[in-house]
Amino acid sequence: MIKISIISVGKIKEKYLKLGIEEFSKRLSKYCKLDIIEVNDEKAPENLSSKEMNIVKDKEGKSILSKIKQTQYVVALAIDGDKLSSEKFAKKLDKLSLEGNSHICFVIGGSLGLSDEVLSRADMKMSFSDMTFPHQMMRLILLEQIYRCFRINNHEPYHK
Repeated sequence: MIKISIISVGKIKEKYLKLGIEEFSKRLSKYCKLDIIEVNDEKAPENLSSKEMNIVKDKEGKSILSKIKQTQYVVALAIDGDKLSSEKFAKKLDKLSLEGNSHICFVIGGSLGLSDEVLSRADMKMSFSDMTFPHQMMRLILLEQIYRCFRINNHEPYHK
C-alpha cells in the first residue's frame, strides 16, 4: 500500500478545517497509509524585510527537511509549480507508484512559503492555483484532491 505523508507548517486551529481533514483522512485509509506531520511555524511580525522573511522560511525549512526521508518522493506545493487537472494529478500519482515510489511526501509551507532549500529537495513543485490560499486550508484541499486521485485511478465514481 502506498504511503502518503503531508508535512505542513503550523497547527490547524479552525474546527471546520479539522473536521474536513479528519473526514478525508478517514476516507483515504482505504487507499493509502496517511501520515500528517506538523512542524511549528516561526512567529514573525507583519512587516518583515525580505532578509527577515528568508530567515523565517529557512528556520521552517530546516524543520521540514528534518522530517523528510531520503527515500521519499517529495512534492512541494508552490505557486510557481506545475498546474495539473485532477485527472493528470491522478495519472501522476499512479505513475509514481508504478515506478516504485511507494512513499510520496507533500510539503505545505507556512504563510511566507517554502525555503529555497526545501524547494531544491523537492522532486516536483505543484501549484493548485495562481491564487493564494491559507496554508491551513491547503491541507484540506490537498487531502480532497488526493482522495479524488484514488477514486479516479480505481474507476470509482466521484463528483466532477
